[in-house]
Amino acid sequence: MEDVQDVFLYASDDAVTKYLTWPSHVDISQTEKVVKEIFMATPGIFAIELKSEGKCIGCIDLRICAEHDKGSFGYTINREYWNKGYATEALGLIIDLAFSKLGLNRIEGMHYVGNEGSGRVMQKCGMRYEGKGLQEVKIKGIYHDVVHYAILREEWIASKQVK
Repeated sequence: MEDVQDVFLYASDDAVTKYLTWPSHVDISQTEKVVKEIFMATPGIFAIELKSEGKCIGCIDLRICAEHDKGSFGYTINREYWNKGYATEALGLIIDLAFSKLGLNRIEGMHYVGNEGSGRVMQKCGMRYEGKGLQEVKIKGIYHDVVHYAILREEWIASKQVK
């Protein structure tokens, strides 16, 4: 709960929430409720902390589909920290966790057309483009084309052996 103010900073920014399914927060009480009832109550949601400042600059989650040994994720970063490698570092750690500790076979992710920065994060983490779904989702009344990426455990293992 000590991160609520930090979370509000990015959750209230329209540029940050543009491609998210939820609207920007207009009051910190919304953020308090989300942190308490969703972030803290749902396994697999992690804060992204800038250790040098002790500041929460975003969050990332891992959603597991045990039946198919796969996972998906989502992340959000405070705009002040975009293009500094933090999302790439966080996603890399989530992929490592999924394959090395949880034994998953596949990690998949997606972004909406227009949010290519998110696609670059996935590419930097070794994920490959799998295709685009035209007008696949309707978010905030707007149809979005969705770009899909994935990485398989065997690809991840091979990439670790190359390094």
